[in-house]
Amino acid sequence: MACAYGMPMTMTWKCLTAGTGMLMAAMLMIPTAEAGGRRDEQDAARRAMLEGQVMPFAMIKRRVDAAVGGATYVGSEFHPSANRYRLKYVKNGKVMWVDADGRTGDIIGMAR
Repeated sequence: MACAYGMPMTMTWKCLTAGTGMLMAAMLMIPTAEAGGRRDEQDAARRAMLEGQVMPFAMIKRRVDAAVGGATYVGSEFHPSANRYRLKYVKNGKVMWVDADGRTGDIIGMAR
């Protein structure tokens, strides 16, 4: 039977399989690179808390939540060199960054 396609079917499947495999590999590599940095940050924050250098994050977040008056919490970053947290909030469509001292939980800066 003659082939109705421009190339034999086995070649089409090989190209499709190879292309799909490369695409999946590329997609899997992107989150891994991002997650590594975030995981290191979390590990540093946990070590600092266990060593008594910073307060537990939940306590710091409660203090900052009370100070930002109903803003929605989005995320945070930990800066181990300064034992400082930076918390991100959104209120009325505007992003608000709040810096908190990890040792005391005191707010040391706000930016909109």
